[in-house]
Amino acid sequence: MAKIVGIGACVADTLYTIQAYPKEDTKTRALSSKCAGGGPCATGLVAASKLSESTAYIGVLSSDANGAFLKKDFEKYGVSTEYIKLLDGYRSFASVIWLCADTTARTCVFDRGDLPALSLDEAQKRAICDADILMVDGNEMDAALEGARIARANGTRVLYDCGGLYDRVGELLALTDIMIPSEEFALGHTGEKTAEDAARVLFERYSPAVVVITQGKRGGILFDGKNAVSYPIYPAEVVDSNGSGDVFHGAFAAGLAKGFDFITCCHFSSAVSALKCMGVGARESVPDFDTVKNYMKENGYEL
Repeated sequence: MAKIVGIGACVADTLYTIQAYPKEDTKTRALSSKCAGGGPCATGLVAASKLSESTAYIGVLSSDANGAFLKKDFEKYGVSTEYIKLLDGYRSFASVIWLCADTTARTCVFDRGDLPALSLDEAQKRAICDADILMVDGNEMDAALEGARIARANGTRVLYDCGGLYDRVGELLALTDIMIPSEEFALGHTGEKTAEDAARVLFERYSPAVVVITQGKRGGILFDGKNAVSYPIYPAEVVDSNGSGDVFHGAFAAGLAKGFDFITCCHFSSAVSALKCMGVGARESVPDFDTVKNYMKENGYEL
């Protein structure tokens, strides 16, 4: 039985590290390239697994080369594939990502593929009932909504990685316990001008247990209905920022599973994300728990 299960995007990424962005209609040589698993929910599950929590992905994958890679990548990092439906004759969700060495920026071009939408079967529903946390990211919206309703009815907390302003996000926000939007999402969805005001509106409108707004290099804000508290970023020599938000959400779920309070989860997740950014690859660069604990202690915060 997995403590943390997830419904959402799982993407086959091809990463190219380049010195600088090329001009249009030119050629440039990459400094390096690699294939890696991606997607908010899927990468979050890998992060939680690498932080010593039991996890499982609930979804559909193609049996093409990219789908086979993604399934094997889950297995490599200890994420259960028991609840994955592998389908023939479809094209996987895939992306090409440029990582710029000069600026540490990243640019992504993606193809969603043509897999059919996930329809939850009884085993997948039972996995949600038995879990402590259901992670969702706004992809596979119908299944995410059904899963969130099942979770709510069975005492499983719903953690929503709010990154995209997809159709029907309001329905999913209303079923969310742990709401972690990017600042862009929070401002865009609420129409507010500041992150703190957006956090208050989200809390009042949807009544989650907590709202945590991520602000990239500025850390973020936690709002629990009474107090707005800032949390910091942790120092890092950034090599690859791609997937850092996904890792933050997975680390937050892991922190909750370990019994941390919300502000400790914020610090823990910020530290995990910083350590991840010091290596290439959203998944392979996620540290283990002891590394995070020691890193936080070195930076003045003890778990």
